[in-house]
Amino acid sequence: MENGGVRVHGESGQAVLLLPGGAESCDGFFPGLVEGLVADPGCRVIVHDRPGTGTATDDGALADAASHLSALIDSLDCGPVVVVGQSLGGAVAVLLAREHPEKVAGLVLLDPTPIDDPRTCAGLERAVGVLGKLSTVPVLRHVFPRVVKAAVLRAARRQDLRPDCEAAFVRTADADLPTLGRAVRGITALSKEVRGAALPRLPAVVVTADRKPDTAMRRSHERFAAAFGGRVECWPGATHSVHLDHPDETLATVRELVSEVGRAA
Repeated sequence: MENGGVRVHGESGQAVLLLPGGAESCDGFFPGLVEGLVADPGCRVIVHDRPGTGTATDDGALADAASHLSALIDSLDCGPVVVVGQSLGGAVAVLLAREHPEKVAGLVLLDPTPIDDPRTCAGLERAVGVLGKLSTVPVLRHVFPRVVKAAVLRAARRQDLRPDCEAAFVRTADADLPTLGRAVRGITALSKEVRGAALPRLPAVVVTADRKPDTAMRRSHERFAAAFGGRVECWPGATHSVHLDHPDETLATVRELVSEVGRAA
């Protein structure tokens, strides 16, 4: 079903809302996940680009993402939903669960942006903002894309990715940096609200990349898991793009979470 830029795959079953990272389009961001969840256990999977991201034509702010998604869930009459979010999409999933807990049945957070860590978020917002501005400078705007593309291609060659996952990874080189800068604008202020705030107890899995335990990202992920009453998963060799370098494990984890939600219901 397609409705106003929203595509719902599947006819029945638990609704699953996908939230991609950065300002990326949801279409094709999670290779194999939509088809896998529709086939087993028979989910309805919502593919949507919120305002200010992907192919959406409306401007949107990060601070408004949770209210927009809450209204979307109401319009589709499919809540509460299981939310799968990667990177910034994971941060948006946390905001949705915090602001509208009745709309969320469970969470799978894939190396989420640490939106409970103001210091890290401030550095991210500042760095992405600077890159966005630099990419519009006349002398740099043609050089930047080539440099980014070359770096992404080198990274792709270092990984043994499934062909569809490699294609999705390479597409990230086409990211619009000014749009990304707008997408993360305000994350520092939001992180100050989330830091220490009560979060609802619900089925949750936080998948963290294979990095040192004392990093700010890893500590944030452990806090999220503890706050939601869920668990942390870490797969050997997993990177920030865990949905691409571990697609089978990602699908299995979402299926398991959907089953857990069904048992709880």
